[in-house]
Amino acid sequence: MLPFILIFLFFSPRTSARCTTTTRTKTFEKCMTLPTQQASLAWTYHTHNATLDVVFFGSFISPSGWVGWGINPTSAEMTGTRSLIAFPDPNSGQLVLLPYILDPTVKLQKSPLLSRPLDHIHLLSSSATMYGGKLATIHDGAEVEIFASIKLSSNKSKIHIVWNRGVYVQGYSPTIHPTTVNDLSSATTIDLLSGVARHENDLKSLKIIHGVMNAISWGVMLPIGIVTSRYLRHIEALGPTWFYVHAGMQLSGFFIGSIGFAIGMRLGELSPGKVYGLHRKLGIIAVCLGSLQTLALLFRPKTTNKYRKYWKSYHHFVGYACVVIGVINVFQGFEAIEANRSYAKLAYCLCLSSLIGVCIALEVNSWVIFCRKAEEEKLRRDGVIAGSEKASGSFN
Repeated sequence: MLPFILIFLFFSPRTSARCTTTTRTKTFEKCMTLPTQQASLAWTYHTHNATLDVVFFGSFISPSGWVGWGINPTSAEMTGTRSLIAFPDPNSGQLVLLPYILDPTVKLQKSPLLSRPLDHIHLLSSSATMYGGKLATIHDGAEVEIFASIKLSSNKSKIHIVWNRGVYVQGYSPTIHPTTVNDLSSATTIDLLSGVARHENDLKSLKIIHGVMNAISWGVMLPIGIVTSRYLRHIEALGPTWFYVHAGMQLSGFFIGSIGFAIGMRLGELSPGKVYGLHRKLGIIAVCLGSLQTLALLFRPKTTNKYRKYWKSYHHFVGYACVVIGVINVFQGFEAIEANRSYAKLAYCLCLSSLIGVCIALEVNSWVIFCRKAEEEKLRRDGVIAGSEKASGSFN
């Protein structure tokens, strides 16, 4: 049941800004809501002369900040983007729009970003206006519209666009934008004719598969495997069944988790600029511990072997460590995708809480049985139980 719940919650639509094709001065043919920052885009593509009329809708996050968007001639990434950036003029405070080229030195922050004419893109005209007209002021949350008319190649109907916003402008040089996941995912490729976008840096489907597989394996199956080993092995009626359930659950969980881990590594390769340091390190540690546990099965000594107790200590320590790190990393995954308040995390927390509740109940029950058996053993040693049985036999 949990896999279907998580998949449904991951795929559930999130609240986002709606796009519009109409501004105060112009109407466009198509529009699209962009995946981050509540931004959107509207455009009209004139196929007869390959001219693109476009408007970008964004919002400021600071009264002294900036908002910008641009086109990258080669790929949907920041480096190489030819951009238009709007911000308050440091002298007059009025909205100003200037062109910038985001070359590799910008990403390395080796020098201030300076305005210069755009190359590789034939910009016919551009302008920016605040939503609400001339009386609107620039403040946190203020909306801005950036217009542009661009001449494209006659055989080019797909464009790579990049957008972002920052909190401060030094003179006429916009400073670095925030580096959250959403800010680093502000790029997409749009087919101007169909209006379909391919979010190259988002890779939502792979993220969902990675998250669901790892939440189920490291976060649910492996803990259940430990529960079966700890509490079912003492039930004599089950015989060796508990062992097969335990081994099957752990091996299946590790196999699914390994696939999820491989998908995560692939996501890292396909998402340059995004670094989930702690999440990645915990994932590597969990997989290494899981591999050690799997290999340990090949060297499992017999119950009569003198080294059996050392193997059991190793097996317990590595197993518990693997599960604890796996569960912690599931929560790190929610934090990495900024889903700390998502329904998917709530569903996982409810599942984990239920499992912990079952463990507590079984642990209490085990201690009751243990104390009862210890009391009976003590009475047996003292001869109380045996004496009672003999007295009862003579009476009958």
